[in-house]
Amino acid sequence: MSAELAARAAVIAALKADGALMDGLNGLYDGAPGRASAPYAYVDACIGADWGGKALDGREVRLSLGLRVGDEAAARLGGMIARVDAAVAGLGVQDGWRIVTARLVRSRVARDDGRPPAGWRAVIDYRLRMVREG
Repeated sequence: MSAELAARAAVIAALKADGALMDGLNGLYDGAPGRASAPYAYVDACIGADWGGKALDGREVRLSLGLRVGDEAAARLGGMIARVDAAVAGLGVQDGWRIVTARLVRSRVARDDGRPPAGWRAVIDYRLRMVREG
């Protein structure tokens, strides 16, 4: 399996394992959903690049996560972002790839006026450095 697909699978599994996060969501999607009822989360774009050394097969994967709430205030997103951060920080081995580091690159919170009902959205970008096991 490619590092990009392994990263997606690892993040989805880690988020699903967080019962408190999942209790607060109507769904967790692999890709932005066409139709979904807020609050929900999704794993979005995933970009891989070569990373490693002479005898080390590695990839650097940039992965984006999205959160959406239908609230009038963005306050609930703060707790959700903290839970996502903790889940991503605890990633390990997935499908033959070991996640060596998981770092937040950036996050954005903005009013989501374009999709009724109006609410708030967050996009969180992570950099995962991975090496092939075995």
